[in-house]
Amino acid sequence: KLMTVYMVFQRLKEGRLSLDDKFQVSAKAWRKGGSKMFVMVNTRVAVRDLLRGIIVQSGNDSCIVVAEGLAGSEEAFAEEMTRRGKEIGLTNSSFKNATGWPAEGHYMSARDIAFLSAKIIREFPEYYGIFSEKSFAYGGISQANRNPLLYKGFGADGLKTGHTEASGYGLASSVIRNG
Repeated sequence: KLMTVYMVFQRLKEGRLSLDDKFQVSAKAWRKGGSKMFVMVNTRVAVRDLLRGIIVQSGNDSCIVVAEGLAGSEEAFAEEMTRRGKEIGLTNSSFKNATGWPAEGHYMSARDIAFLSAKIIREFPEYYGIFSEKSFAYGGISQANRNPLLYKGFGADGLKTGHTEASGYGLASSVIRNG
């Protein structure tokens, strides 16, 4: 999901995408299991909401909406993420989907997660605050940010949690102390 967010942030910064742009929700996105933003099929959702759905709610559905909106299909977007990842210095990552959902050949090393996290913080300060939002409501459903460190009061300000059966629980986090 961090690479999906990176791809959106990059397009926003370049002016090829706006927070007000809207993407169509497909049946594939609507049906996706796991964590959800609860977008409704055949509706159009603004990028600003989809980003919060991905970052705050960890929505698999919102990841697919973004992937399809930017590349036509999730598969094409995953290929684009892998290509772009190599260009920016990810040395041990291969993407097969936009969600991080387990798939043959889909992986990202801890080093690449740390590298990408630092890159997001440095390159996109104008959007980074979304990672510290403690809740987001969409469609009348409010969900808390899944990052438990945001609630501990010691300066955590992001980034993402994750879980798969193969790798267990994971957390990429950032903390600011004394500047």
